[in-house]
Amino acid sequence: MALPHPPDPESSLPEPGWRRARVAPSLAEVYRTVPVQGKGTWRKILAFAGPGYLVAVGYMDPGNWATDLAGGSQFGYTLLSVILLSNLMAVLLQGLASKLGIVTGRDLAQACRDHYSKPVGIALWFLCEIAIAACDLAEVIGSAIALNLLFHIPLAAGVIITALDVLVLLFLQNKGFRMLEALVITLIATVGVCFIFELMLSKPPVAELMRGFIPTTQIVSDPSMLYIAIGILGATVMPHNLYLHSSIVQTRRYEETAAGKREAVRFAFIDSTIALSMALFINAAILIIAAATFHTSGHTGVAEIQDAFHLLTPLLGAGASAVFALALLASGQNSTITGTLAGQIVMEGFLNIRLRPWLRRLITRLIAIVPAVITAVLYGESGTARLLVFSQVILSLQLSFAVFPLVRFTSDRAKMGEFANAMWLKLLAWTVAIVIAVLNAWLLYQTLHGWMT
Repeated sequence: MALPHPPDPESSLPEPGWRRARVAPSLAEVYRTVPVQGKGTWRKILAFAGPGYLVAVGYMDPGNWATDLAGGSQFGYTLLSVILLSNLMAVLLQGLASKLGIVTGRDLAQACRDHYSKPVGIALWFLCEIAIAACDLAEVIGSAIALNLLFHIPLAAGVIITALDVLVLLFLQNKGFRMLEALVITLIATVGVCFIFELMLSKPPVAELMRGFIPTTQIVSDPSMLYIAIGILGATVMPHNLYLHSSIVQTRRYEETAAGKREAVRFAFIDSTIALSMALFINAAILIIAAATFHTSGHTGVAEIQDAFHLLTPLLGAGASAVFALALLASGQNSTITGTLAGQIVMEGFLNIRLRPWLRRLITRLIAIVPAVITAVLYGESGTARLLVFSQVILSLQLSFAVFPLVRFTSDRAKMGEFANAMWLKLLAWTVAIVIAVLNAWLLYQTLHGWMT
């Protein structure tokens, strides 16, 4: 199939609210390659299904597992309400990201480059690259831990093996973007099936579990509970997911009319909401299993992935630990695939630098793999655990630099026209952005204070 020729950024007068009329798309090799026109409602839902799942993997990556395990083992089911609230925030922000991409034809990185001065744009790019490397680091470490637990592969060797996902990504993208989406959805389904099995073994009490989804004042009044709650809430929305989503929704060949964009916005929102519901299930399942297995048996200090693995089989029976590690491996590999795509989008969007896909992904992998290998060799499991926590702190630092521009752009009628956020949505989005910023600042303070003391 012949790919559409990228538009010339200088071919016409600038659109209202933007310095450039059009921009060459990121991920040009898959831009508008998935047809959605001429289909019924259900077939269109299926045609749009995919980008939301690539985004959702960031909400269930190995970096989230530690906070879910700690929350369940220490406080039972109480923090399920925090996971639910985090997911609702994610649904809102990812919906805004997809709308920005569909309506303006720009991903979030391109929109920032258009709107801000060059020094500000470069600063935002640098911060985002650090965040992507930190997130990728967590995913590489998670995959290496899973390989170590399943096959006793040394951590350093496991880290290097995870670099092979670059080859997988290149192969699948040459086969079409739908093939890549199919792999991601398959891995998500694998994680889901693994946790259904774990839930059946752990047999959580349904009534107590359901009460956990109702917020309580204890979450705020108990400092130790509040700290973990902030960790769950503040680190849930990954900044690179916003850049990623605003770009990959443009793989769909929707009609570039007001009606066509309105329909695309609606179906993209359905796609991401369903996908994020899967992420909600998996995150909640991790906490529920930790509560039902560790909290009830008195193992309230379980926060490390390795500790959970070694305790599951004695507490739940044969197979529990292996299934847990398999889910971790699928989660880690899924997240590294989407992380490398996000890295390409950010570099192309902010800097307008076009590297060959294999070179861009190789650079992304090396940025994460080199420090992970060094830490694994020098410090072993304890070092990788600390590095995992440190990567989440870096992510929390960068998040607001993605969320605030996103809310600003989608609320600006000069940029979005009739698709600009309504007043109620604008107020809700700014509230979420401020809450996330405050919680991440508090999480950062608490983490640094804990390290210094």
